[in-house]
Formats: sequence, C-alpha cells, structure tokens
Amino acid sequence: MASTDNLTSWREVMCDAVRADGPDLSMRQWSILLTVYLRPGPHTVRALARDLNVPKPAISRALDALSILGFVKRVRDVNDKRIVIVQKTAEGAIYLDNFSRLVETHTDDAPLGAMYG
Repeated sequence: MASTDNLTSWREVMCDAVRADGPDLSMRQWSILLTVYLRPGPHTVRALARDLNVPKPAISRALDALSILGFVKRVRDVNDKRIVIVQKTAEGAIYLDNFSRLVETHTDDAPLGAMYG
C-alpha cells in the first residue's frame, strides 16, 4: 500500500470517528491512552512523560481530560503516596474497542478488537 493509500485509509477512519460523535482526542491524549492500554503497566505520570518524551505537566493535563471522559483513572500507589498510577477503565476499553472496529473496516489486517485486557 502506497503512503497516500495509508493516509487515505487513515482519513476515512478519522472521518468515521468524527461521525460517530465521540470525543475529540488530541494526539497526545491518543498516545497516552494507547500506551496505557497496549503496554504492560503499571503506568505512572513520570514513566509516561519519559516514554513519550513529553513534560510531566503536559502528561497531567492530558490525563485530566482522559479522566473526565472516564477512559483512565489515577490512583495513589499504596506503598508510596507520592506516586500516581494511571489505570485502565471499562469505559476506556469500550472506547478503544469501538475505535478498533472502525479501523478494521478500513484495513485487511487481522482483527484488532478485544486486545486491551
């Protein structure tokens, strides 16, 4: 598939997502959300900032929005109250599963859904 084909396919996915009237996530929010759901945890603000090479305050602002949407939740580490752990939620898993289904409609690759544990 040529790069313009990839971009055309991605545009179609994004347009379908807009038509579905879901929340508009920034690229930073998407990066955080996918990191939390697709990579093993535990996930902390510090680790997310390091992994994404983004300042901690920017991660916190993005997490604020994702938390309001119910896609992630933040909890204090029981062993060290200074550490905030970012966790998955059922709402976030459902959102990503639905988005995955949109992607599947525009690709011939293997199914992506139900992989968010």
